[in-house]
Amino acid sequence: QLQASGGGLVQAGGSLRLSCTASRRTISNNGLGWFRQAPGKEREFVAAISWRGGSTNYADSVKGRFTISRDNVKNILYLQMNSLKPEDTAVYYCAVSRYSGVTNPPGSYQYWGQGTLVTVSS
Repeated sequence: QLQASGGGLVQAGGSLRLSCTASRRTISNNGLGWFRQAPGKEREFVAAISWRGGSTNYADSVKGRFTISRDNVKNILYLQMNSLKPEDTAVYYCAVSRYSGVTNPPGSYQYWGQGTLVTVSS
């Protein structure tokens, strides 16, 4: 139901844009989020957006560098990542919240995409 794409290898300081496509039924009236999991670490919150896109929230580690957005006509979630750092290397997952607003905890998300790998070289 969720398909993430856009990952790849990029040098530090570079940019990538992740996309996550979903069916209208999957994301209708739901908040959406991005999470990431680096090797040997737990999955962590990256960014979230409310169902109308009017509210967003970011992890402190990405604030000012990443931008989350959504297109409710095309049913696509985006994550624009700028000024990438080696510590941003991880598998990035998109997820559908149980709620319409922004929320951080992984437990508040009901559907998960398969993940896309982002590797930032120094």
